[in-house]
Amino acid sequence: MVRGKQTRVLLLNDMERLECTLFRLEQGFELQFHLGPTLQGKSVHVHTNYPAPGKKFVSSSFRQLEWVNPSGREDDSDKYCKLDLEIAGSYQYYFGCGHEERTGGGFIVVDPVLRIGHERKILPLDCITVQTYLAKCLGPLDEWLDRLRVAKETGYNMIHFTPLQKLGASRSCYSIADQLELNPDFSPPGKNITWMDVGNLTEKIKKEWNMLCITDVVYNHTAANSKWIRHHPECGYNLVNSPYLKPAWLLDRALWHFSCAIADGKYSDSGLPPFIENDKCITVRLLWTEVFSQLKLWEFLQVNVEKAVEQFRKVLQAGECNRPARPELEGKPKLKVIQDSQYRRLSNTVDMQLALEIFGRHTNGPKSIQECCDWFKKSLEELNVECYKEMHSHHEKAINCIVGTFFYERLVAHGPQLGPVTRTNPLVTRYFTFPFEDMAMEQENQLIQNPNDACHLLAHNGWVMGDDPLKNFAEPGSNVYLRRELVCWGDSVKLRYGVNPEDCPYLWAHMKKYTEITAKHFSGISTLFLICIPNLYVTAELFTGSEQLDNLFVNRLGITSLVREAMSAGDSHEEGRLVYHFGGEPVGSFVQPNLRPLVPSIAHAMFLDVTHDNKCPIQVRSVFDALPSTAIVSMACCASGSTRGYDELVPHQISVVKEERLYPKWNPDALPSSVGEVNLQTGIMSGKLALNKLHQELAEKGFTQVYVDQLDADTVAVTRHCPSTHQSVVTVSRTAFKNPKTHQYREHLDPMYIPGKIEEVILEARTVERNAESYVKDERFINGMPNYMVEIREHIQLEDSEIIKQGDATTKGRSEFVEEIVFEKLTPGSVIAFRVSLDPNSQKKVGYLRTQLSQFNRLYKSASLTDSNVPGILKIALDFLMSKLTLAELNVLLFRCDAEEQEDGGGCYNIPSWMPLKYGGLQGFVSVLSEFRPKNDLGHSFCDNLRQGDWMIDYVSSRLMNKGGALREVGKWFSAVFTYLKHIPRYLVPCYFDAIIVGAYATAVDAVFNQMSSFVQNGSTLVKQLALGSVQMCGVGRVPTLPPLSPELEDVPVRLNSVTKQEEQCCVSLAAGLPHFSTGIFRCWGRDTFIALRGLMLLTGRYLEARNIILAFAGTMRHGLIPNLLGQGVAARYNCRDAVWWWLQCIQDYCNIVPNGTDILMCPVSRMYPTDDSEAQPLETVHDQPLYVVIQEAMQCHMQGIEFRERNAGPQIDHNMRDEGFNVEAKVNPETGFVYGGNRFNCGTWMDKMGESDTAHNRGVPATPRDGSAVEVVGLSKSAVRWLMTMNENGNFPYSSVTIHRDGTEQSVSYKEWNQRIQENFERFFYVSEDASDPNEQHPDLVHKKCIYKDSYGASSPWCDYQLRPNFTIAMVVAPELFTVQRAWKALEIVEKKLLGPLGMKTLDPDDLVYCGVYDNALDNDNYNCAKGFNYHQGPEWLWPVGYFLRAKLYFAKKMGQEKYNESVYLVKNVLSRLYTRLERSPWKCLPELTNENGQYCPFSCETQAWSIATVLETLYDL
Repeated sequence: MVRGKQTRVLLLNDMERLECTLFRLEQGFELQFHLGPTLQGKSVHVHTNYPAPGKKFVSSSFRQLEWVNPSGREDDSDKYCKLDLEIAGSYQYYFGCGHEERTGGGFIVVDPVLRIGHERKILPLDCITVQTYLAKCLGPLDEWLDRLRVAKETGYNMIHFTPLQKLGASRSCYSIADQLELNPDFSPPGKNITWMDVGNLTEKIKKEWNMLCITDVVYNHTAANSKWIRHHPECGYNLVNSPYLKPAWLLDRALWHFSCAIADGKYSDSGLPPFIENDKCITVRLLWTEVFSQLKLWEFLQVNVEKAVEQFRKVLQAGECNRPARPELEGKPKLKVIQDSQYRRLSNTVDMQLALEIFGRHTNGPKSIQECCDWFKKSLEELNVECYKEMHSHHEKAINCIVGTFFYERLVAHGPQLGPVTRTNPLVTRYFTFPFEDMAMEQENQLIQNPNDACHLLAHNGWVMGDDPLKNFAEPGSNVYLRRELVCWGDSVKLRYGVNPEDCPYLWAHMKKYTEITAKHFSGISTLFLICIPNLYVTAELFTGSEQLDNLFVNRLGITSLVREAMSAGDSHEEGRLVYHFGGEPVGSFVQPNLRPLVPSIAHAMFLDVTHDNKCPIQVRSVFDALPSTAIVSMACCASGSTRGYDELVPHQISVVKEERLYPKWNPDALPSSVGEVNLQTGIMSGKLALNKLHQELAEKGFTQVYVDQLDADTVAVTRHCPSTHQSVVTVSRTAFKNPKTHQYREHLDPMYIPGKIEEVILEARTVERNAESYVKDERFINGMPNYMVEIREHIQLEDSEIIKQGDATTKGRSEFVEEIVFEKLTPGSVIAFRVSLDPNSQKKVGYLRTQLSQFNRLYKSASLTDSNVPGILKIALDFLMSKLTLAELNVLLFRCDAEEQEDGGGCYNIPSWMPLKYGGLQGFVSVLSEFRPKNDLGHSFCDNLRQGDWMIDYVSSRLMNKGGALREVGKWFSAVFTYLKHIPRYLVPCYFDAIIVGAYATAVDAVFNQMSSFVQNGSTLVKQLALGSVQMCGVGRVPTLPPLSPELEDVPVRLNSVTKQEEQCCVSLAAGLPHFSTGIFRCWGRDTFIALRGLMLLTGRYLEARNIILAFAGTMRHGLIPNLLGQGVAARYNCRDAVWWWLQCIQDYCNIVPNGTDILMCPVSRMYPTDDSEAQPLETVHDQPLYVVIQEAMQCHMQGIEFRERNAGPQIDHNMRDEGFNVEAKVNPETGFVYGGNRFNCGTWMDKMGESDTAHNRGVPATPRDGSAVEVVGLSKSAVRWLMTMNENGNFPYSSVTIHRDGTEQSVSYKEWNQRIQENFERFFYVSEDASDPNEQHPDLVHKKCIYKDSYGASSPWCDYQLRPNFTIAMVVAPELFTVQRAWKALEIVEKKLLGPLGMKTLDPDDLVYCGVYDNALDNDNYNCAKGFNYHQGPEWLWPVGYFLRAKLYFAKKMGQEKYNESVYLVKNVLSRLYTRLERSPWKCLPELTNENGQYCPFSCETQAWSIATVLETLYDL
């Protein structure tokens, strides 16, 4: 399979510690660390102990990674640092911010690459089939090959050995006497086998047999009789280095003596004989009286009261209490026992200083001293009572554990049934070594006192049920030994490493040599210790019961595979679930992109049918279950395996401790009666060979998809599917958890329907009895049951099967070819495996489809086919077809919301059981697919819809086919490629539909960017995502939204009207927001258009379309204003004072940004309204004016003064507005130069909410009239006047002044003079000074925020001027010269603190009495300030002002110096990252109009708003 460079992206988030999260990667992968929203803008440093190229790995050595910024831009959306992963192992990373060293981190695990044979062929991890051997049962080394050949001949490719070292006295495979010495049992007489001999053998097996050898390493303990531990007792937990174990040791010895007494019959008369037949014999009373009460272990916790009181009395008498008075102690301090470090009886103390504070504050004579001592004594006695209770609770737990252990070991049927109590099998296992002659308890107590003896009293190892596996139960603070909670391994000593090599140098050095020997001669190890050797395969068996804890061990220890066991399953359903859980994707999974997020995974599994830890399956289940259960295990998409003996049907557990017999050798000619030899006729070995070969084939050939189907209570079907060839292998296993001889199984199974064409029966096998002697346990060899074998037939045709017969082959629909399988003899213990391909027709269609998809992804070249009758449209590359599309056509291809689609007579695709898509175009599909693709959620309603029919497929193609021109050609391409899709099996349709849509979408997006500016083409991902918003918002509807442009204008797009068949202009218009403002007269708004135009059109390079929009609005000018609601020009409303200034700002931006931009001033404008009072005129009757004349008219009208009443005033144009509100006024104050206007009954700026509630009595009342001089309008007018002044001076604008008529005279005001007046008066009248006596402050009583700029000046309600809103930041951007730097900075800090939300800007100070941050337009109650959304601009957080705030912050930060600028860049990046996150998560793939307080979702907001995207793009442009 072709696979390109694989890159995974790990998002770093502040304070995110992922030590318990497993991230698995392969060698050759690239890992990129990206900054999450919480870190963008910060100075983040990332460190890892993954070695630099050419360096060796040292776990404690970390290096800092360098940041890469591919776009070279300031925003952090694409910034990353990376690792090229070439070395296997577990590696740590951490990151910090600034001076903080670590604020998060985690691990990555890189899988090893295993190689076998002379050619060093790669053995994939999922190919592994391992067989475990007890090394001690292999005999002399020169006999090993004959015994190990069994694994080779049964198809295993890995052998796992228990430790090969010299064993301890118990002969347990895991109790090692000397970690550096080879087991002498492996040396034949007269020969000394060395580690080199073992290495030569494993190398031979690797190269000649193509098998790897791995072995266990044991680090936690050593054999109790290890010689080296006698010389280095500091390597264990003894009573010198761990004196806290003394009470537990005394209890252990007392229990030993008690056990010996029972064995000697001393308690028979008391009802406790050596042979105990029921649990009534072992009484708690006897344990308590004879053991626990005699020891008085509570004394180890207690204080010697008399001694402590006497010490206290001396302190008091010495006058130490006559110290200066100190304040009373806070609270009620309590004495605590200070434990004696050497754990001697009654040697603990208390804090005498604290005792003096509590009991000795008032002493003035012998009597009071005695009273203090009595008080102190009473407190100590109470403490000792508490200590007694604590020890008593330990005793109770210990007694319960002793009784429970005894009950299991001697009485229950499933226990070991140890028989009578003897010195060999005592009452309980001893917890400590005792390397001395037997002696009385009193003598033993003396051993503790002598360090030379006490150091040899070492704690045994074991395990604690339900304990925290990360906790060392032998360390201080643990009472496991005292409470007898340890399931003890009496043959081993627990090793004490400490934290680093300095804590126990000998042990660390010893174990290092041990590891080096093992790693030198083996390809892998099974361990619980950190190993750092390249491409070493590390396995471990954990019993944490927690996936998170498993992950922690895998991360810290560098484990490759965790051993899992099928015997943990109680039934076949659970066994099948384990197969699904441990590996593989669902059948029909989506193809994931090569560059994608790094997602957590579960540990790779080594799934065994049985381990040596559990009982034999034949005992627990039945002999007939061995074959079907191992078949189920073999079908898992992970490593699989078994233990030697399972395949030979050994009917008992092979004990790692007691087993001393040898494994049989391989002999192909051996008879069933031959106990020392085996071959494929033995047990289920022939079946296992076939299953092992199948397991390896499936992994090698990429059968990575898994489906598990429970056919009935006992029958499990497992499908492995190859996503490139679409071949499948299906096994059906009928388990036999109960013996068929004694359990009644169903006679008839329901038929099974397998999609596709069955090519062959790979194997059919069943366990049968044969005529042989019954099983007798052999004394020399580990023999199996000779009277059972497997009947197996391989690679046969369906009609030749003896287990099933072929039913009817049917076709479901036109593409679902299904074969019926009827089970005739699938008896319990049977297995059948089918090889299934797509039917020939489907196979061809998939191949043709993959050929088309290969233009998007090389992955599809495999299994692709050439269609000799390929449609002509498919001979053309899709990128070529899409390169012919204009951006307006790409708007149709990619976007268009439901209202836009309905305007064209359609609608967005609706999934009946779910919801409609957000867009009719490709983005609607991509948004949903990207949500569930990473999770492979094939059960999603979207996928169901695709599987059930072609409706969605047809929608995509027919929608485009109905369009004209280049879009129709793209539609033809979809239609042709979908013809293939419709004829493949339905279960594959979702993944291939996804591949087509995603490939086409990526091609379309490339076509978009190819037509945009270098700012976009070279920009970051965030820039590109926002630039797509330009395509999203700018389109052409069925009815042109813009009024017609002058016929004299060049390059105006035209089309043929589908109704009139006449040519008409089809200029792109800019929607204010989706979905509410997308079509008809409500699509286009003057204010919204020109706030958004710079970001969405000029910065993206859409100059011609921007020109057309500017000129179209110019043609609608009336009264010196451009419309707010455009209404296609003929239904325009001229009720806003700010739109014309935003329009002028855009003309200025156009001239500055576009090459030869000033040419626009000469462009002809067809004036729809030749006079203010005329009706709209048809295009052919109006005269053109150059744009500069229209601009001059707007300026002159304002200076002259605009005052009129809206046409058709009344409810027909606004059913909420009061009569006075229809009066429009816009003028210039001759003294200040400020534009002003409006009245308290209308809203002339962007904060234009009109009251609508009769219940709250706010209907017809503007929430925010902002009459007078609105601060942003003053800023915009200043910008326009300054620009025109400069343009005139440069010869680009013919007017230097405006001419007005006042009192019958003509007056002239130059732009220079007008500019100067605004400059001189702005801060005088808008700045709210810190100085309460500032003479410019007309209403000091209304000031409630100082050092800000007023929102307006001269409002009819003066308090409105003083409200803190974000509008002055707009003026800061368009006319920064109006602001004093220090004042501006202070005001911006206040805005940041009070108004900046997670995504947008609060529209009103939260401290304001009328602030309300939640917008609910449906709520109608009696709350005047909120009813019917009256608070639209009184708190909700709008996104578009945040762009102006950030731009202002950046501008003035530069003036403030580098430090402030750096801080501001961090702020900007941080806000941008939050916006990016919102954009990425939104199915609309855009930014909303507003949010409720603190960034909460607002259901009444437009989901995507033009100006929200535009101002963020402008911020990025400034960065």
